Amino acid sequence: MIESEVKVTNQFGVSALSFDAFKEIVINDYKIACESRQASLLGRREVLTGKAKFGIFGDGKEIAQIAMAKAFKNGDWRAGYYRDQTFMFATGMSTILEFFAQLYANPDTDFDPASAGRQMNCHYATRSLNDDGTWKNLAEMKNCSSDISTTGGQMARLVGLAQASKLFRNNPELEYLRNFSVNGNEVAFGTIGNGSTSEGVFFEAINAAGVMQVPMAISIWDDAYAISVPAELQTTKQDISEILKGFQRDEKGEGYEIFKVKGWDYPGLCETYETAIQICRTKHVPVMIHVVEMTQPQGHSTSGSHERYKAAHRLEWEKEYDCLLQMRKWMIESAIATDEQLDEIEDDAKIYVRHCQKKAWADFNIAIKAETDQLNKLLSATGNDEVQALSRALDSTVDPSRRDVMVTARRAIRILRNDQYDAKTQLVAWYQEQLAVNRERYNSKLFTDGVDSPLRVPVVAPEYEPDARLVDGREVLNACFDANFMRDPRIVAFGEDVGAIGDVNQGFAGLQVKFGTNRIFDTGIRENTIAGQGIGLAMRGLKPIAEIQYLDYLVYALTVLTDDLASLSYRTKAGQKSPVIVRTRGHRLEGIWHSGSPLGMILGSLRGMHICVPRNMTQAAGLYNTLLRGDEPALVIESLNGYRLKEKLPANVGDFTVPLGKAEVVLEGNDITVVSYGSTLRVVQEAAVELEKLDIRIEIIDPQTLLPFDTEQVCLASLRKTNKLLVVDEDLPGAASAFILQQILEVQNGYYYLDSQPQTLTAVDHRPPYGSDGDYFSKPSVDDVIEKVYHILSESNPGKFPKMW
Repeated sequence: MIESEVKVTNQFGVSALSFDAFKEIVINDYKIACESRQASLLGRREVLTGKAKFGIFGDGKEIAQIAMAKAFKNGDWRAGYYRDQTFMFATGMSTILEFFAQLYANPDTDFDPASAGRQMNCHYATRSLNDDGTWKNLAEMKNCSSDISTTGGQMARLVGLAQASKLFRNNPELEYLRNFSVNGNEVAFGTIGNGSTSEGVFFEAINAAGVMQVPMAISIWDDAYAISVPAELQTTKQDISEILKGFQRDEKGEGYEIFKVKGWDYPGLCETYETAIQICRTKHVPVMIHVVEMTQPQGHSTSGSHERYKAAHRLEWEKEYDCLLQMRKWMIESAIATDEQLDEIEDDAKIYVRHCQKKAWADFNIAIKAETDQLNKLLSATGNDEVQALSRALDSTVDPSRRDVMVTARRAIRILRNDQYDAKTQLVAWYQEQLAVNRERYNSKLFTDGVDSPLRVPVVAPEYEPDARLVDGREVLNACFDANFMRDPRIVAFGEDVGAIGDVNQGFAGLQVKFGTNRIFDTGIRENTIAGQGIGLAMRGLKPIAEIQYLDYLVYALTVLTDDLASLSYRTKAGQKSPVIVRTRGHRLEGIWHSGSPLGMILGSLRGMHICVPRNMTQAAGLYNTLLRGDEPALVIESLNGYRLKEKLPANVGDFTVPLGKAEVVLEGNDITVVSYGSTLRVVQEAAVELEKLDIRIEIIDPQTLLPFDTEQVCLASLRKTNKLLVVDEDLPGAASAFILQQILEVQNGYYYLDSQPQTLTAVDHRPPYGSDGDYFSKPSVDDVIEKVYHILSESNPGKFPKMW
């Protein structure tokens, strides 16, 4: 471990600089730090006066972030947490004006380019995409991946951002992607608070980066607390770098270079970051910078005061070792500036930050003021006294919100519910227009919806030779992956057992030998960072397939997938994208942890990802072909018991496509519509054979994807014919089956065509026990489907279908 010393360093290029030029650099650093501190102080006041909802700030961390910013170059990436405002200002990736725009939740990307008001303050992102969803030149800009609030959550993505540099450096096939990499020489900078190093994802990510030896530079801001919990209750030995000494690089060159430096030591910080990042960038190894003795002058956030949990002596120490105060003292002692000069800098910072705050508040309110004026004019035209009172109340509201405007409009329309005249018509028209505008402001871009959306990929039907071979389903997948890897060098695949043995079900068998370990490789058992690798690689222009070995274990990656991947396009308003495909397998097998179908959990957690549930490997291949030509994230769940079932091998196995959201009528019938998916659909198909012997012809529909679901309303068309509906699902009662019913009955208005109660047939409400008997008694069987369908028809036509018992 390398400890810093207080000394002037060659980071400033002293030998090449005059003392005046050196002073100018230092004074400018102090200016940025003072402005950032004033933004924190004023931001807190804006929350406490009610102009903003919540505030969390980077005060006390300024000087370390100034030092880190000096080492940050074009092409580099940041994956950090919500105290890095000074770093963002120093690198030019954000401004104080944008800081306040986000604090006020301005929904316009011109003012808050990071999140369009969708994230709390100090959640940063640069815009990687053009308006049409295509990539900008990321190699010529400084890049910040979108922050998330979950502590430690940024670590998984950081691994992938760093690994991308290694792949760009080591794979000559990627040299043409010059808008994504500067010959693989980028560093992925990560930041995390000391408390968050207790998270499992931190240790997963640290281990993964150490194993892979990727250029990842993780900075740990250590102020000895995690909100109110002190380090002695958080970290063994109260020192994260101390307990991670085993990761220190050895004589073989494996591991991390670990540095420790004090957060108030400006020259020591500058030297440490210059040294650490130079090692990281040139030797392509991970480094860790543990910045200790930091302070947090305003406490954790606006939700409370740190005086409640910090002892008096700690508070006194924090005042004395405030990094700005210590830098000021050093500057005076080093004859860099006088008291009077520094006072002027601090006064100017207050004036400048107040100017930015006022402008951001005015920018935020100008559009709302225009909407308020429009509405009041419309309300006045109604001539209704009660409506006029609403108008006066809105007009007297100090700084009305957009919510106030819309609440007033809706109340007025309710008051005028029995009236019909032009003024009301104009009011309703304005309200409906505002609904559309506000949907775009607050509800848009769950997906990027750009020119490369998978929904725009042309549909290509599978083609079969007259003598098409019947092969195992796994061979169809293998041929599909082979063809796609030949077609597009950006595609990589990884996960547990994916590389050397070609995955546990042989979908990648032999492909690592053919395409190399830079493109198909194994990982450790670490689902969180497998997902994170995929996110980071995809954000840097690659096309990763990240494998989670079994669907039951997706839950171990769920925090990263739901908090980070699924929300990425939405929380940046299509400013960033990560077209990673998460590949897994599930459904019918045997045993509590190898037969899961937790689609209810998935549907509730992964809005913002396409959820694909192919019934066989040919359909899975078609979905992969579509997704690999698109640019949006997806989860593909292969049928675990289908790898050795025989399927015809398409002649165009790498080119045919299955469109997302396109349901398929697998079997036509007139008596009842049965909707199912995945492995259970084959159970329904078997039941259809037996039902036909009972003179019952069911219509089977496979939605193929649950998100999106049946965009052409195939289910509705079927209900018009059969007037009866059964959803067969191996998830628990009220889970995916409830979603499917909601889509058919409510979204598609299918209830209009029912002449009997819609029903579901699901697994029982526990996971299936081991063995074939366990499967039979816990998940829908052929017999269950036959009897359920028969009973539904018996209720409507007992003469033709008398009760069985």
